[in-house]
Amino acid sequence: MEKLKDKLKSVRVKLFLSLCIVVIIIVLFLIIINSVVLESFYLYTKVKTIKEAYNNINMYYNMLEMGDMSAEELEEALKRISSKNDFDILIENGQSIAVFSSDQSFQNTIEKINELINQAFIKKQKNSIIFSNDKMRITRLVDEKNAMNYVMLSSKLDNGYSLYIRVPISPIQESVRISNELLILIGAISILIAGILASYISRKFTEPISELNDIAEKMSKLDFSKKYRIKDTDDEINTLGKSINIMSDKLEATIKQLRDTNLELEKDIEEKSKIDEMRKQFISDVSHELKTPIALIQGYAEGLVENVNSDEESRKFYAEVILDESNKMDTLVKQLLELMKLEYGTRDFNNEKFNIMELINEVIRKCKVMLEDKNIQIKFEEKSPVYVVADEFYIDQVITNYFTNAIKHAKEVDGEKSIKISVNKNDENNKVRISVFNTGDIINDEDKERIWKRFYKIDSSRNREDGGTGIGLALVKAIMTNYENDFGVINHENGVEFYFELDAE
Repeated sequence: MEKLKDKLKSVRVKLFLSLCIVVIIIVLFLIIINSVVLESFYLYTKVKTIKEAYNNINMYYNMLEMGDMSAEELEEALKRISSKNDFDILIENGQSIAVFSSDQSFQNTIEKINELINQAFIKKQKNSIIFSNDKMRITRLVDEKNAMNYVMLSSKLDNGYSLYIRVPISPIQESVRISNELLILIGAISILIAGILASYISRKFTEPISELNDIAEKMSKLDFSKKYRIKDTDDEINTLGKSINIMSDKLEATIKQLRDTNLELEKDIEEKSKIDEMRKQFISDVSHELKTPIALIQGYAEGLVENVNSDEESRKFYAEVILDESNKMDTLVKQLLELMKLEYGTRDFNNEKFNIMELINEVIRKCKVMLEDKNIQIKFEEKSPVYVVADEFYIDQVITNYFTNAIKHAKEVDGEKSIKISVNKNDENNKVRISVFNTGDIINDEDKERIWKRFYKIDSSRNREDGGTGIGLALVKAIMTNYENDFGVINHENGVEFYFELDAE
């Protein structure tokens, strides 16, 4: 039902119905005109013809008297008028003797006809007077007895002769009925032809309009892929199609520009939000972590000012504590800044190819004193060079953090206190996996996720000598997240293994 309503609302159906209605109105108008006017017009033409015949016959008799026409020529002219117009003509002289008659029956009934004419002037009912003056009377007579319907002229010629002309006419109502039936038939055929033409014309007109409507609908949904097919014609629809195409292109360009501008604005807002978040986080972290070193520096500084210990060795110790805490504060702030840049994506990596084996050896060399001090055995199997692609500076930090953590937490297990570094290449995914294992206590499952957060430390003692800043593993997570490479921790029976992966050459 809804589809039917939509179809009836369409321009094509409306145009089709409009054309059909116009044809029906024209046919009805013709039927009305035919019914109302035809009879009067029919009688008007007959009367006009009779008058012309009277004038011609009167003229011929005048010409006869003047010698311009012979009697034979006059008779021929009268016969020609009678035959041409289907008239019955009767001419009588002053003694009521017929001098010309085109039909004998007309001559025999002239007295009765005159009686009907006189009745018409008296009764004025079915028989009606059409025209009357001093020379002629034209009457419409209906002879019910003989079923005749005709127009009758009774007149006097200039020479005194009586002229009678009878014009038989068919019943005008029958003619109207027949003509109306013909009009209805013509109207039905016209409606059929008009319907076919209207369907064709409406389709021709509505197809481009429907196409423009589809384009407009798509444009309302911000889809500018469809364009109007420009035709060779130079009509209003073609001009509208060109205008819609131009509007579509301009809207598409404008919306694209707005989207680009919006993306840039979103990026700026996001960047600003990140900077604000980073600033808040940095201030929070620094204020939280610097409380203790600042308090220590303040306490030892006051001790020096108040000369709590006057001996040189005590003052030197106080100064060393202050210097040590200042260095720790400096390291902490730098690591926090670096971590913020990594976490909020504001640090660019200088990726290049380098030998990961050389970098590991360098880290071991730097930590040699710590290894010897804690009596830790290092296990690292020298292999041929293994090349990776990354920023060597940041990978150095990752390896150093893993290695220093391993040194801090290494314990003797089954008579062995050691650290093992492994480098393995996986040809399937073209990755290099670096693992740092240390003997000692395993990490609880609940701590495996927490250790990657900033300032989180497993050891509850929070020893300031060996505890570190608590940022190292958070830095590892930030670096590996930027590289989108795998990293993590695995517990073993006799220790813990930390690992990360890099892209091979």
